Formats: sequence, C-alpha cells, structure tokens
Amino acid sequence: MEQKIKLKFKQLFETEPIMYCAPGRVNLIGEHTDYNEGFVLPAAVDKLIVFAIKPNTIGKFRFFAFDLNEQFETEQNNITKSNVSWANYLLGVIAQFSKEECQVPTFDCVFGGNVPPGAGMSSSAAIEVGMAFAINDVFNFKRSRLQMTQFAQMAEHEYAGVNCGIMDQFASMHGKLNHVIKLDCRSLDYQYFPLNMEKYMLVLVNTGVKHSLASSEYNKRRNECEEGVRLIQKHDSQVRSLRDATLADLDAHKNEMSEVAFRRCSYVIEENERVEAACKALTESDFVAFGQLMYASHQGLSQKYEVSCAELDKLVTIAKSIDGVLGTRMMGGGFGGCTISLVEKQKVSNFENAIFANYKTPDGNKPDVFEVVIGDGARKL
Repeated sequence: MEQKIKLKFKQLFETEPIMYCAPGRVNLIGEHTDYNEGFVLPAAVDKLIVFAIKPNTIGKFRFFAFDLNEQFETEQNNITKSNVSWANYLLGVIAQFSKEECQVPTFDCVFGGNVPPGAGMSSSAAIEVGMAFAINDVFNFKRSRLQMTQFAQMAEHEYAGVNCGIMDQFASMHGKLNHVIKLDCRSLDYQYFPLNMEKYMLVLVNTGVKHSLASSEYNKRRNECEEGVRLIQKHDSQVRSLRDATLADLDAHKNEMSEVAFRRCSYVIEENERVEAACKALTESDFVAFGQLMYASHQGLSQKYEVSCAELDKLVTIAKSIDGVLGTRMMGGGFGGCTISLVEKQKVSNFENAIFANYKTPDGNKPDVFEVVIGDGARKL
C-alpha cells in the first residue's frame, strides 16, 4: 500500500513525498460510555490510511484520494466546507491549525489505505489523525498528540458534520503495539494495558447492515441518560454524569424515572464497571474473564440499551456455539456494523467457516471478516 501511494504521488506531482500513516481502531469494551464521561478501552489496529505529502509553491492544496481515484484542489485562502465529502476530512484539519494561529502552507497529498469503510474501524478518524500528524510534522508546528487529536475531532464536528466523542481519534493517534488504551472520557487521562495476543486473535464480522438508525437513536439515548442524571442530581449534587453514579444511587430513585431511562442508565453504569474489570483481567492475562465481560457487554447493549439488531444478535449467538471463542459483542454505535470476537489463534479458521456456514448478509452474501492485530498510532513511515 505504501509503495502504491508513493508511486501515485510521484506520477501526479513529479517529486519525492514524505510518508505518514494513521491506523483504524477497534473498541474492545466500553460502548456508549464516552458521552456519559465514562471509560472506554480502544486500540489501534494494523489497518492503515497512508499519506504521501510534500509542500508546494503554487498557493493551492491539491489532494488525491487513491481508493476513489478522485482529485480535489482549493486555494490557500479558501478553506471552507466542500460538497466533496472525503475532502472535508482534510480541509477540516487544516482549518483547526489555522484557528490556532498556525497558517498551513500549501501542499500536495495522496492518501489511501486498507481501513475498511463502514466496518466500524473509524476510517474517517484515521484520515483526520493522519492529516493532522503529517501537517504538524512537515511544518514543525510542535503541537502535542492530544492537541492534534482534538483538531481531528473538531474537523469531524465542523466539516464532516458528525458530533462524535473523542475515542476514535484518540485511539488512532495514541495507539501502542500490543496494548489497549483505557481512556477516561472526562479528563482524557489514559493508561496502557498489555494485550498479549500470542495465543489469540481479534476477528471482526460485518453484519452487512448499515447503521441507518444510529444518529436519531443515538440522540434519544443521550437524552434518556441525561434524564437519569438530572433525577439523581436532585438528591446528590456531586453527580455530574452517569460516571459518578452507582447502581445503588439508581435503585434509590428508580420510581422517579421512566423505566426506559432506568434501563439505559443501569447499562452505562455496569459498562463502566466492566471496563475496570476488563483492565484487571488483562493485567492478570485472564482472557477467559475478559471474554465473559465481552458477552455481558453485548447482552447489556442488546437488552438494556437496545442498540443491537437481529443480525448482530444472531452473529453473537453463532459465535457462542463455536469452539475456541472466548467472547463476542457488537462494536460501535449499533443497529448494524460489526461484531468483535476474541478467538483462539489455532481455531480462527474454524470460527470463520462456522460463520460463513451459518450467516448470510441481508443481500444473501458471505459476510466480510477481518482479522486485526493491535498496532501503533499515527507515525512517520
């Protein structure tokens, strides 16, 4: 991939580029906890977006999206939202540097990679993070990894129009080989935990269902969680978010809130506890316990948070019956997308064959399956 991107750059711009990359990510546990100021446990993976970049002297930014075979260019003083959706990820990042008094000189860029779009591995975050890292390095702006992460997140908010949390960009920027990141979504403090995968493999299976309900239902879930927090706050002003609440707090005021809000809130509180327990399991190399927490996470997402779908539930049920699977759950916002499974390495082919034999996507095809390895974050190549 790196060589193809480099070659395309040379063909288009007749000069030698500087090469960078940023990875996609998985989230092992801690779903829908981020906007409740809770904990998440993501990791960068070995699926990458690669960038070839070089300053130019023509006063124009020139971009080429390798995977789409599309070009885009704009004047230096014309950084505004475009009707070319992929270009907005790059333009949004340039705009964030400009806001911070870093006037970005014009450059040429070719980018592309193997982070599968629509599989919940955050290809958009990888594009934003890679662009931020490359600009910062090429022009020596001396911004920290956290600042660049925040630039990437704001690019998504302002130019792509998605009001995302910070987890995806954080994992892509801060990933570390053979480690997961426990991220505190309130303080942005983080800690690495070892993920020794000598005997295991993480395998994603794509349901083939697009997350069509995700945005409207996502906002409803946020409101339901906020309802619970407001009611608990009446009795305890220390509770700023569900992160501060216990199941005992919730039970004490169960009769004051809707049954739906109670279920949503109990899921979030339990999921934060699962992230803590998962970190303990990793410290002790207890993959069996970790797998059980994945199953419990899925059950909560399906029954209490109600963001699963029939296809995700079916894949989890199939996985549970396959020898060598330690745990499985839906990954991401829900209503489609992928499951993530922890599988014994020697039994991965059995797992994949069993999935193919027992599951077809809604359009009748074999599902896409991705084996992922935990890797480093954004970097110069």
